[in-house]
Amino acid sequence: MKVRNSLKSLRARHRDNVLVRRKGRVYVINKVQRRFKARQG
Repeated sequence: MKVRNSLKSLRARHRDNVLVRRKGRVYVINKVQRRFKARQG
């Protein structure tokens, strides 16, 4: 999982990427291509 300051560019890399807020953190997850995972901050 990558930790990045900005997730907007990562979300645009694949059409199945979803931005999710969990426990005060922002995540990019992808059920199809599992390698696109990131957390903000």
